[in-house]
Amino acid sequence: MAVPTNTVQTYDAIGNREDLTDDIWRISPTVTPVISSVPRVDASGTFHEWQTRTLRAAGTNIQIEGDDATADTYNPSVRIGNYCQILRKVAQVSGTQRAVDSAGRADELDEEIMLNGLEIRRDLEFAYTQNQASSAGGAGTGRSMAGLESWLSTNYVSEGTGTAQTTPGYSGGTVAAPTDSTVQGTFEEASLKDAIANCWAQGGNPTAVVMGSFNKRQASGFTGVATAQRDTGNARVQIIGAADLYVSDFGEHALVPDHFTRDRTALVLDYDYLALATLRDMETTELGKTGDSDRVQIIFEGTAEVRNEAASSKVADLTTS
Repeated sequence: MAVPTNTVQTYDAIGNREDLTDDIWRISPTVTPVISSVPRVDASGTFHEWQTRTLRAAGTNIQIEGDDATADTYNPSVRIGNYCQILRKVAQVSGTQRAVDSAGRADELDEEIMLNGLEIRRDLEFAYTQNQASSAGGAGTGRSMAGLESWLSTNYVSEGTGTAQTTPGYSGGTVAAPTDSTVQGTFEEASLKDAIANCWAQGGNPTAVVMGSFNKRQASGFTGVATAQRDTGNARVQIIGAADLYVSDFGEHALVPDHFTRDRTALVLDYDYLALATLRDMETTELGKTGDSDRVQIIFEGTAEVRNEAASSKVADLTTS
């Protein structure tokens, strides 16, 4: 039907109010499973140190009755450390923007401070878990913490079929980044079992396997997940089939997807031997005004405390597609 003559339509009208909701829908991932799971400790310097120690190997211990006692060889502790890294974001908003009526937030600067804080948390998860080397920095260079991939040098398993990955670990006050294999391989259940068993042999008890999305799906097909059952007494037996829990010969291990680890590495972690050392917890500071705007700095400074890297492991050089 034809529209009657002189009918005013929305296409012609002036002054119709906009239809804009007060919701802002963010989809960027903000879950940080590793730094959310490790304990927090205080750091008091830019180079945060701790000590490790091992017991002598178990062996035959048969003594003569009435024999005189002599001291055993001294087994000293080992002093290691990691550099504190500064993570910073700066939000700056004009005075006019803060004064206008904005949909979805009362104050643009407050919104920016909140979002930048979430971004620092994501950056911290990234630095804590990746293959980043440690560095003392300098007058014109920032300090960097060594990430978990770089620390795990005792128990790592490589799926690579080319040049095998090497992980130098802690040496001379710093931790170097690992060298990746030239050819990646499929994540195999046997490799995960080996990584867990290696931790157990050293005295560790890993409770989490942290990985990217592709290899999380690969791990979901492992038989240790598909056939695992839990005895619940007189109640029905619970079948663990959601691939959130892997049952090995050495216990139960949560299979945890993480957006910020490298897709090519699965981290097998004992959280009791990890911590986040904080020199300056997340702090917000108003910076001096230089014009018609407000500027705020958000800073965190801290490092990964890998109390004993032999308690954890990794399966490296995994295919990612």
